[in-house]
Amino acid sequence: MRKREYDFWLLFTVIMLLALGTIMVFSASSYNALNFMGNKYHYLIRQVIWVTLGLISMYIFSKLDYRRIALSSPVLMGISTVLLILVRIPGIGSKVNGSWRWFNFGAFSFQPSEFTKIAMILFLSLSLSKNSHKLDKFFTGLVPYLIIVGIVDLLLYLEPHMSAIILVTLVSVVILFCAGARIWHFMLLAIPASIGGWILIVSDEYRVQRILSFMDPFKYAQDSGYQVINSLYAIASGSVFGRGLGKSLQKYLYLPEPHNDFIFSVLAEELGFVGAVTVIILFMLFIWRGLKISMNAPDMMGSLIAAGITSLVALEAVINIAVVTSTIPATGMPLPFFSYGGTSTLFLLTSIGILLNISKGSSASSYSLVKAPINKKEISSKREFS
Repeated sequence: MRKREYDFWLLFTVIMLLALGTIMVFSASSYNALNFMGNKYHYLIRQVIWVTLGLISMYIFSKLDYRRIALSSPVLMGISTVLLILVRIPGIGSKVNGSWRWFNFGAFSFQPSEFTKIAMILFLSLSLSKNSHKLDKFFTGLVPYLIIVGIVDLLLYLEPHMSAIILVTLVSVVILFCAGARIWHFMLLAIPASIGGWILIVSDEYRVQRILSFMDPFKYAQDSGYQVINSLYAIASGSVFGRGLGKSLQKYLYLPEPHNDFIFSVLAEELGFVGAVTVIILFMLFIWRGLKISMNAPDMMGSLIAAGITSLVALEAVINIAVVTSTIPATGMPLPFFSYGGTSTLFLLTSIGILLNISKGSSASSYSLVKAPINKKEISSKREFS
């Protein structure tokens, strides 16, 4: 059967999102950079460096066989676990804004949770490509994987890093579901998971405050509702075509660190409804191509890895946009390809490289959703690497 090169539309979408994201990082950060760093290009220069390193990593991993990368995933998970433990130790990890999320090496910092996301995707995909038939059984099939996810979530909770917990958990559920886990097993877990989540929220005053400010942000306008209110002001003032690139008003110290979690608000203010919708369409195009790669992958492991990477980007984008539009309570979720950040950019583009490698081995023919290789009826014929 004829093979194809890298998925053109996926690569095109990634380049477009990266280009727009880099422009918006400069636009959103220039005022803060000039006032606090003495150089309006401070964040832009650092972002360009990380994007360049990320593109190099993307190219390298697009050339490496994803099967060989996945084979190393147990070691990667071991390294990830050690790093999540070490980052919580004073003197080794760094405490920033009340959280132990970083290793600080002076001019360079590293966030192990970003490494954990891709390590978890690779590990689950490798293991499930060999053991998916066990998922029929709840205690001996699904529960062992839930325990692994729970251990990682616990280590992330100790930082604490709630947005990473949400992502790791949801992406893991997507991979497990694609591998053949039964829906009623997840429904069975929904009640205890909801109770546990509620206890987690009410046990911390900070998280309770976020829920209250979500319900009525203007009541907490000078406190926990401040960011969301200014985000809504920015989006509303953008109207249809926006104020113009670089002309945002909310980035002038109204939105704290506008080049990070609330960069979409600045984008909507400067480029308007048209710009915001364009970015959303690009993300939808990315998701479509990612799902197509997953359905057309040459084996089950490739399908699961592609589904995991695609769902990771999709969830981050959806949650970030939902937060800045006050659709869900605020959480520190970056917008992929846009939010300023070195570690996240590097590992995001590395994962895109793996996705591109899978697309290179995909069949040129199309599968319907019913006949995707992750369908349980085709698992046995796709388990080439077990």
